[in-house]
Amino acid sequence: MTLSLISRETPLLLASSSPRRKRLLRKINLPFRSFSSGLEENMGKGRPKFHVCVLAGKKARSILHRSKGNWVLGADTVVVLDGLILGKPSDSEAARSMLLRLSGKEHKVVTGYCLLDPAGREAHTEAIVTRVKMKSLTEEEIQGYIESGEPFGKAGSYAIQGLGSFMVERISGSYTNVVGLPLCALVTALLALGALRGFPFVSAD
Repeated sequence: MTLSLISRETPLLLASSSPRRKRLLRKINLPFRSFSSGLEENMGKGRPKFHVCVLAGKKARSILHRSKGNWVLGADTVVVLDGLILGKPSDSEAARSMLLRLSGKEHKVVTGYCLLDPAGREAHTEAIVTRVKMKSLTEEEIQGYIESGEPFGKAGSYAIQGLGSFMVERISGSYTNVVGLPLCALVTALLALGALRGFPFVSAD
């Protein structure tokens, strides 16, 4: 069976309403449409790679009914410190607690992504890990950052692509993975699966 290519007519379907993931896909000019998965993201202890891959798959399958011969992408990103998965802060105190934990330490950012082919079958699932070292933060820096509003809606309570960049001493691995989607790995997978004719994006039209 010949599967359709990603094109303007059959764009990639992204199971996420994340403005960061949408911005990353726009940056590489990949045709896509986004739909919220509406799934709850339960954090806690566990195997981070397994956790994000399972949730990415659930997200992808949650919008499969919208597919009409489209490739579907689900993704989930978490911050991991000492084996503990840090999700998005529920309030200011949760944000403060996470930032205090991360201060002066190295942590991991793990993004799992799942691709479903146009027939709805799981074609590729992978977890990418980036190591991030935070500088030691003062109470004033933490309070000021929380007051900026940026920590909310962000795994680990910070955004490396925004004001939160002042806290990051160094990273080892994919930068876009920390933002929310490992673009290099994703494009490599799409090419290997035959979802793209070539890259930079070449229209199938």
